[in-house]
Amino acid sequence: MIKYVAEHQVNYCIVHKVDRLARNRADDVAIHLALRDAGVMLVSASENIDETPSGMLLHGIMSSIAEFYSRNLATETVKGLTQKAAQGGTINRAPIGYVNIGVRDERGRESRTVKVDEERARHITWAFQVYASGRWTLSQIHRELIARGLTTLPTPKRPSKPIAISTLHRLLSNPYYKGDVTFKGATYKGSHEAIVPKEVWYQVQAVLGAHKSAADATQVHDHYLKGTVYCGQCGERLIITNAKNRHGNVYPYFVCSGRHSGKTECTRQAMLIEDVERLIEKYYEMIEVSPGMRQGLAGKIHADFDLLMANETKELSRLTSERDRLDDERMKLLKAHYAGAVPIDLLKQEQDRIADQIGDIQHRIEAHHDEYASARANLDDSLGLLANIVSVYERADDANRRLCNQAFFHRIFIEEDGDVRVEYERPFGSLCDTEEQMNALNWAAEAKKKGEVQTGQRVVTLVEGLNLSHLGWLTGLEPATTGTTSRCSTD
Repeated sequence: MIKYVAEHQVNYCIVHKVDRLARNRADDVAIHLALRDAGVMLVSASENIDETPSGMLLHGIMSSIAEFYSRNLATETVKGLTQKAAQGGTINRAPIGYVNIGVRDERGRESRTVKVDEERARHITWAFQVYASGRWTLSQIHRELIARGLTTLPTPKRPSKPIAISTLHRLLSNPYYKGDVTFKGATYKGSHEAIVPKEVWYQVQAVLGAHKSAADATQVHDHYLKGTVYCGQCGERLIITNAKNRHGNVYPYFVCSGRHSGKTECTRQAMLIEDVERLIEKYYEMIEVSPGMRQGLAGKIHADFDLLMANETKELSRLTSERDRLDDERMKLLKAHYAGAVPIDLLKQEQDRIADQIGDIQHRIEAHHDEYASARANLDDSLGLLANIVSVYERADDANRRLCNQAFFHRIFIEEDGDVRVEYERPFGSLCDTEEQMNALNWAAEAKKKGEVQTGQRVVTLVEGLNLSHLGWLTGLEPATTGTTSRCSTD
């Protein structure tokens, strides 16, 4: 419009309301100036704005109100979507393998949810399983899915059609299929049914990560360390090249991609792949924790978890008290009904209201426990792996060695002098940190001296050899004792 009025003779620009022209003050000022420079007067059909001082004041006020409305609406929308995601709801259209449906409760209220699309879900599950094996490419799976008849869901505007290969790639990366909902960078446990086991989904992500740079490679050399090792001098990725001597023997080397491409001034010499393999095997021997260290770390971690849980006890106690109050209220209503003081229709209405409130409170209480138990179990599994990683790594095949390296390390830097420097993945950075390990040993020594640790509702005695038998504690919501709290404090 601005371009048109600049090239043609126009007297008036008529809008229904100012907020139909712009939804923020900056755009409104820019458009108004452009119209005025072109000799065009802005006219509102429902507002008294003109070039007089009072008209300009009203114009400014109305455009500011329009901006406030737009920003407030966006904020409220995001808040509502965040709350829905936190409760496990699906905030957008469900991906292929699911269908959006409306469900009505006994009071006739409709809520939107999703259910598994049995016809398409079996194809999705099959695609994840075969790609996790590492023996199928995306193109092969795409062709097979088309042959099996997998199509998108039809809409009023678009008929169903076979999925594109780019859609298949996004599908294999979508955590929704393992039961999670993501929104604004946060991940929540979804209320929908997962159609892909978590271990299969993570295996697929490992395969996708391993193939990420393969499409750009001019020559492909497969090795389980490729994509994980980096040059310690310039930080560029190490790539594989094969050198052949005059006798025809081929020797595989790791070379710095920065030096190889001329992108950096790195002077790092090539390294035999078998030498790099031995360096990483030795590094695993350095980070493996002893049984005593594992028990010390486990004890301190669980104590820290109980300290965190104790800090939330006040809120949990409030929720529990509110739940008990609602239970009492429900029983009083029932007694009043039996006494003839409350009619059946009012009783049902009040019972439904109380049931909804109790359900919300119970969900929040269970969420506290689920997050706590999940994080605790994850750290226990990580400690178990860290305590046996040398034997696991020695016995693993190339595919599982790749998974071990990707699970433990974000990057492995090979220095010129043969040293290894790493960037850990969570939570192994903290578990392998020397200072954290010393803190854990000191905590265990203090606990051993005292002889017992108060844990929830029971006392656990520490026997000789740092046998911290409280690795499965948290039997209730009671806060830890004062003595335990002081020992569990962290830097």
